[in-house]
Amino acid sequence: MRIGHGYDVHRFADDRLLYIGGVEIPHTKGLLGHSDADVLLHAVCDALLGAAALGDIGKHFPDSDPAYKGIDSRLLLEKTVEKITEKGFAVSNIDATVIAQVPRLAPYIEDMKNRIASLCNIPSDRVNVKATTEERLGFTGREEGIAAHAVCLLEEK
Repeated sequence: MRIGHGYDVHRFADDRLLYIGGVEIPHTKGLLGHSDADVLLHAVCDALLGAAALGDIGKHFPDSDPAYKGIDSRLLLEKTVEKITEKGFAVSNIDATVIAQVPRLAPYIEDMKNRIASLCNIPSDRVNVKATTEERLGFTGREEGIAAHAVCLLEEK
């Protein structure tokens, strides 16, 4: 078994849609990034890649490559799962936390959980997604952006 941890952060930006966990979230702003800036899926990708000792998301999907400009992060997660599968691993479980003062994410957690499970080819009861604020502290508390942490367990196939 292998354990991985991932972390990602993106700042808010005008004129962008907000995607978290592969789910479009209604909000006045989106997140700034080379891709769709899905902070949760990026953290999950980094956790999976780290557990398999494959580096990080920037190594495999660099923001200097125009092929990834505006890409749907669900595709990045699918490609990440392919990479870890090729290395002989399967996803056992994922636990993730989104840190955001706004918007309120509770109504979308179940959809995020189901989307991540589907993309990782595991049952939804092996994925947990939580959301928290930082009580108005730090950049997330000032509503400047969103952060996410993810941990995963991989098993050798």
